[in-house]
Amino acid sequence: METKMMLDETELMYVSVQGISNAPRAFDKLESKLPSLKGRKFYGYFNPDTDEYRACVATAAEDPRPETIGLQQWTIPKGPYAYEKIEDWNSKKHLIAPTFERMIKENTSVIDWSRPILEFYKSMTELRLLVPVKA
Repeated sequence: METKMMLDETELMYVSVQGISNAPRAFDKLESKLPSLKGRKFYGYFNPDTDEYRACVATAAEDPRPETIGLQQWTIPKGPYAYEKIEDWNSKKHLIAPTFERMIKENTSVIDWSRPILEFYKSMTELRLLVPVKA
């Protein structure tokens, strides 16, 4: 079931890789740079035009500057998103792409293509697939 949520502008640090199949490697590298994973907000971004996947984490006040720990910086723009949850996502990764495809098809007339389509790892068990929609 699809619902809506508002994302605030969010500063991120990220690791970029080529190909969605390299996402686990990107997250491993990102997590290895952090002193702790507790309380962190993780995101995934895939650009099908360039085949770039970004494993991202929201920055925290105590974090060093991203470039000093080998990470890049990016900002998620503020705005509304349609989302769908995948519970126990780690065992259901095969559902991510078809769920995104269906969400894009269902929301095609209201998608805000100026903002990214994202994965939001709400917890170790809950993944939210986010499609930007017009306000």
